[in-house]
Amino acid sequence: MKRILPSVVTIALTLVAACLPPARGSSSSRLTERQFAELMGRVATGWNQGNARLASDCFSEDAIYSSPPGAKVRRGRAELFEFFGGEKGRAAPMHMEWHHLAYDAESEIGFGEYTFGYRKYQAHGVVVVRVRNGEIQNWREYEIASRLPYERFVGSNGF
Repeated sequence: MKRILPSVVTIALTLVAACLPPARGSSSSRLTERQFAELMGRVATGWNQGNARLASDCFSEDAIYSSPPGAKVRRGRAELFEFFGGEKGRAAPMHMEWHHLAYDAESEIGFGEYTFGYRKYQAHGVVVVRVRNGEIQNWREYEIASRLPYERFVGSNGF
């Protein structure tokens, strides 16, 4: 009986541990490449549809959003919701198109090359994002204003 009791306890503890949610930041709570692409796709869909809620819900409550070297840093999902158009929406539709996305699940850092447009403004750029618990924690974008279509913008270095 003494030998059976430790085995039963070990099995019981193993079963309990298997039912617990993964620890924050554990590898099982990290996004896969496919899930990262879906997350970034929801941001673009929200912007393209004028749906600030859909886009801002992709960001954490305490997200940081910047566009260096600009001094303006937006903080938190609530501020991003307003920046993306809020309840009333923006005065004109935005356009966001991803050309390339890459993601490293171990570091939870991803990149996206994009074309963005709003009213008469168009830019091609790259964003670096850090993901935590399935949400965008940090967004840092670098872009160059250009009216050229993407294919002409990248010229002979397209892939």
